[in-house]
Amino acid sequence: MERAIFQFAGALWPLLLFAAFAVAVYRRVLRPRIGHEFARLSEKAVGAASPPTEVMAALLSRTYGDRHAVHDVVVGVLGGAGAHPRGDDLTISTHTTVDYELRRVDPRTYELKLAVTHSFKEDVTDHRFAIFATCDPHLRDAIALARRVPLYESWFVPNPSLFEKSVDEISSSAHLGIEYVDLDGNHHRVRPVKAAISEVSFRDWPEFLTLFRQPVGNVPKQNPVRYLRSLRIFEFDLGELADIDHAVGSIRSMSLTSTSLQPLGDPFCYWQAPYPCYVERLGFDATGLAWDDDEPLLFRVVPFTFRSAIASGHWIPAEALADLSVRSWLLPGHGVALMWKPSTNDNNHIDGIS
Repeated sequence: MERAIFQFAGALWPLLLFAAFAVAVYRRVLRPRIGHEFARLSEKAVGAASPPTEVMAALLSRTYGDRHAVHDVVVGVLGGAGAHPRGDDLTISTHTTVDYELRRVDPRTYELKLAVTHSFKEDVTDHRFAIFATCDPHLRDAIALARRVPLYESWFVPNPSLFEKSVDEISSSAHLGIEYVDLDGNHHRVRPVKAAISEVSFRDWPEFLTLFRQPVGNVPKQNPVRYLRSLRIFEFDLGELADIDHAVGSIRSMSLTSTSLQPLGDPFCYWQAPYPCYVERLGFDATGLAWDDDEPLLFRVVPFTFRSAIASGHWIPAEALADLSVRSWLLPGHGVALMWKPSTNDNNHIDGIS
């Protein structure tokens, strides 16, 4: 009997030694890794189920502090409210090109033609498109947060006396094109065509801008009547561009061409990103800004972005302006400006040119 017990113990001790080793490995190695992985998966699941604005606000608050104070940063990075868990209330363009053409109309005004194309990170299923035109700088800065449609363009006319005339030209000159996926999953492209955009009654403005329904961020609820002379909204259903035999399922890319009148007395123009955009290229053609025997103008391109490949240190003639390689993310509030001045002012030499 004793011999049997001894043999059994001799056979069992390697198993006991292995079990002790396994417990030690689990406690020191596996358990921390498993716990970390569960935490990572849990955080991922919570993030996927939470609105993007809540996830980003929580993350930035760890670094910046007061959660309320980071609200503007969150909105700027996301390009909108980000209230839907899947982020389908946000629009992000991963490939944007912009072209501006300036042409003198009379001694005091010029025509500013914009051609912009966006390709979206996720196909946009809401094919409503809006143009917000305003001469109110506070309203201009609130549109990115307050807008209720994913696809839009914002126009700012700094001179209130030109507002109505400029906006009329925008609405009558708009050309729109899209690349879309139909309900059967087939891709189609529609080249830009003149679009009969419709003006939105001020009574329906709350359907396009949340701030007319409730407070938005630091902006209190607004009365639409207050902006009757400083805001106009236009809408267009991009689905109307599709072939009559197709139904638009989602929008993959969009292009807009439009024209507005601007005062020559404000010696600059600029483009700002309506939502997060990775801008590949931006071009300014100002050769048409010359007028009769006026003195020549010099131009300077100034980006206000995270970073840019644009060299902004020189004043150059209009003929020297070329396509500008930006290759940078632009968030709402970021953009590129074109400035000009007479060539015969006190500082009448061109930097870097003999």
